[in-house]
Amino acid sequence: MPHNPQPLTTDLLLHAYASGYFPMADSADDPGYFWVYPELRGVIPLDRFHLPRSLAKAVRGGGFRVHVDRDFPAVITACAEPSGDPLSQRRNTWINAVIRDAYIELHRQGFAHSVECYDAEDRLVGGLYGVRLKGAFFGESMFSRATDASKIALVHLVARLRTGGFALLDTQFLTPHLARFGTEEIPRGDYLRRLGAALTIAPDFHHLPVDADAATVLAALPERTARG
Repeated sequence: MPHNPQPLTTDLLLHAYASGYFPMADSADDPGYFWVYPELRGVIPLDRFHLPRSLAKAVRGGGFRVHVDRDFPAVITACAEPSGDPLSQRRNTWINAVIRDAYIELHRQGFAHSVECYDAEDRLVGGLYGVRLKGAFFGESMFSRATDASKIALVHLVARLRTGGFALLDTQFLTPHLARFGTEEIPRGDYLRRLGAALTIAPDFHHLPVDADAATVLAALPERTARG
């Protein structure tokens, strides 16, 4: 893809997200980036999030300690690592140094967040990160070094967005991994309408404590979701 000549500033990023665009790079070594504007967009309806019974059991089991924004740079760095799993969607990375640095600056300014899972030895073993703009959260990437770690981070994110009053959880694309949580694929026009509505509200990302426990998280999910 042709490189965009503009520096990837935080102002440019926020304007792009508000308009339905997001950046990617061809590889970790790519010196530039390009804009993506999908005709079909993946979204997780926050009122219809599906929690598989086995995952509900894992959340309830408390095998990980989950935190928010404890180490954003470590999360995006881990997300940029190619996956060794042959079944993974991420055999290579679209996160290069330009993108990593821009999102770390977004985080410093309060517009990007990470949800992180730590094991009993306090090692970061999974998580995700994304961009928050008004009532929309744009999920960017996730990683897992332990079974269910990234999925549990997603459950905590959904609970946080629901309790905080968010209107849109954008996953960018629909993948088999995301489909199991109720992710839908919608046309660009429909997405832009939902995005426009989300940008008119000002929810509270920090309504839940940064280390909310499993009971609080599960209680925040839709009543009809499977809780095992």
